Amino acid sequence: MIEIIPAIDIIGGRCVRLTEGDFKSMKIYDASPLDMAKRFEDAGLNRLHIVDLDGAKVGHPANLTVLELIASSTEFTVDFGGGIKTDDDIKAVFEAGAAMASIGSVAARSPETFRHWLAEYGGERILLGADARGGKVAIDGWQTETEHDVISFLRGWMDEGITQAFVTDIGKDGGLAGPGLELYEKITAELPELKLIASGGVAEVGDIARLEVAGCSGVIIGKAIYEGRIPIEELAKYAG
Repeated sequence: MIEIIPAIDIIGGRCVRLTEGDFKSMKIYDASPLDMAKRFEDAGLNRLHIVDLDGAKVGHPANLTVLELIASSTEFTVDFGGGIKTDDDIKAVFEAGAAMASIGSVAARSPETFRHWLAEYGGERILLGADARGGKVAIDGWQTETEHDVISFLRGWMDEGITQAFVTDIGKDGGLAGPGLELYEKITAELPELKLIASGGVAEVGDIARLEVAGCSGVIIGKAIYEGRIPIEELAKYAG
């Protein structure tokens, strides 16, 4: 069964959502990150995706206290990303309670550093993020487009020990217009051994079933939950 991974995006210690990564589109939600996490846990979900948007902007993790609070107050398997660039950054993220570090830009820009982290922590503790626009990987909070083809990028890191990755179809993110099924079908056809986590565009419960058919092992859901399009209680049927 496909794994549901609710997302908590944080700016200034508060839950927010962006559209296509644009900070000008920010919408702030009333619930605190910890309150949201507890609601997800009460629904029986086991995994949580935390994005430190402040960290992504300033270039180093900026909401580790929020991570520490959630990790110590829940039983979630937490993956945490945003601004992780140095050995000290990734060490601090793990020390604050993350089970996995979500890494995207470093894998594209500083492959030697990423390779070192894979060797030190193991592929199961590194969640590769490959955000795609038009089939090409985008980094730096989607602000910088690269020449990396997303499938080749994923394949290369699988050869080095990566077992799981989340791929965001940037054009779909935050738009509530449905996920990028075509992209995910291409990836799962080319890389069937990869545990592929879809991210972006999920608007209704039916999208979850479509992603499962496409071969995704998990799906990150954010805005559809916060906007009430998918009641948290509906996700309980997918709880492991």
